[in-house]
Amino acid sequence: MQDTPTILRKIVSRKHEEVSERQSHRSLAALQAETASLPPCRGFVKAISDKLSRGQPAIIAEIKKASPSKGVIRENFNPVEIAQSYEAAGAACLSILTDIDFFQGSDVYLQQGRKACQLPVIRKDFIVSDYQVVESRVVGADCILLIAACLSRAEMRRFTDLAQSLGMDVLVEVHNARELEDALTLNTRLIGINNRDLHTFEVTLNTTLSLLDQIPEDRIVVTESGILTQDDVTLMRSHQVNTFLVGESFMRAEDPGQKLKALFFP
Repeated sequence: MQDTPTILRKIVSRKHEEVSERQSHRSLAALQAETASLPPCRGFVKAISDKLSRGQPAIIAEIKKASPSKGVIRENFNPVEIAQSYEAAGAACLSILTDIDFFQGSDVYLQQGRKACQLPVIRKDFIVSDYQVVESRVVGADCILLIAACLSRAEMRRFTDLAQSLGMDVLVEVHNARELEDALTLNTRLIGINNRDLHTFEVTLNTTLSLLDQIPEDRIVVTESGILTQDDVTLMRSHQVNTFLVGESFMRAEDPGQKLKALFFP
């Protein structure tokens, strides 16, 4: 992890502590037992594919209260209202932050948001253990996020296999060509490209554009961060990138769903 950005190392260190704390209250075996009686996941990849097959942009709309770099983003934070607003505006899926210490998220927010609509949900967190993968299924996630910058290739493969064995999809997030190379070894269709440099926090859409020619056509590219204007959307769609994970620009709007509609369905 020597190349891992400082903020990510700090988050991952805390995440290992958090997992230990959680395991002391509920064991991995107990979580695994709970998965046996759960209803099927909502198809995260399927929801995206359905939008794309109709020639529409597929929006993974994020529910996020705060971030380490920006602090509180949305004071009036109601996951139920936000989820319903997104669904009505045409989102394909939801992304809901569950990290407590750095993003002021909660498993409860995921459960509330998912229950309020029919959209599949990705648990936006920092997965570093098998425990969290199984836990994600139990709290209601239909998909998990794996961040290549803080995981080895072997860890990503193990977590992917485990998630898929539980019926969940996987979105693997990369920031550069080296991480992309690792990601492409995984059996998952979703490749997320985060346009935010985690060392400097600068955002450039060129991060997505520069990696496109290295990604096979059978993968679905998800561009993340920095989608703020219709020109940004047009730029991406002109390069056949039609799946977007957007959070902050929606969260800062009075009505997140209306902002989604204005940006993607004007």
